[in-house]
Amino acid sequence: MTAQSEVKVKICGLKDVDTIEGMNGLPFHYLGLVFAPSRRQVTGKQAGKLVEAARKIKGAGGNRPLVVGVFVDASIAHIGEVLNDAPLDVVQLHGQESADYMCELRKAYPQLHIWKVCSVSKEEPMESDQILAVLSAYRTAIDALLIDAPGGGTGQTFNWERIEAYGLAARQLGIPLFVAGGLQADNVGKLLEKHSPDGIDVSSGVEIEGRKDLGKIALFIRRVMER
Repeated sequence: MTAQSEVKVKICGLKDVDTIEGMNGLPFHYLGLVFAPSRRQVTGKQAGKLVEAARKIKGAGGNRPLVVGVFVDASIAHIGEVLNDAPLDVVQLHGQESADYMCELRKAYPQLHIWKVCSVSKEEPMESDQILAVLSAYRTAIDALLIDAPGGGTGQTFNWERIEAYGLAARQLGIPLFVAGGLQADNVGKLLEKHSPDGIDVSSGVEIEGRKDLGKIALFIRRVMER
């Protein structure tokens, strides 16, 4: 995990070109598109236009944001169909995908980065050595670990005290740790005061009535930068 280095910011659940164009120049790093069943779900065809828009804007450091596709237990064939329409940079896997599945996905699409998501319940009992034992099978299959509240995209937080155990396991695996789950401008500073993840992921926390709001996105990013 990072100390006072730059925390990567991912804005997830984008659905329209206008919002993406409005994010031009904001210092964020990743833009997320949801392909799993959700009110934020987009099709491959829709995603193609969103990726095209994302390729034309600048994020942190004047670089284009990388586009992340969120999937839950999708077949590799389905991911391939999406990639034909929308050239993603990262796939974020929220389901029960095995290490063998991820290795097969990496072999089929070596240009993709693969993020594994772990849900952390409020009663999460595992310590870092137990987490590492579970994740060791994925050592060569994933490029990042993301921890989230169960369900993902619910706007609910989890027990942030669990961040350190996952962070230690991630460091031992040599991969970055991202944190999601109920983050918003009012609480992200508190999280970053106590913990040092490599990146954070926000979706519902930058929405008004279910739609992304540019003002909330800008404020969230500013709060991260001010930590």
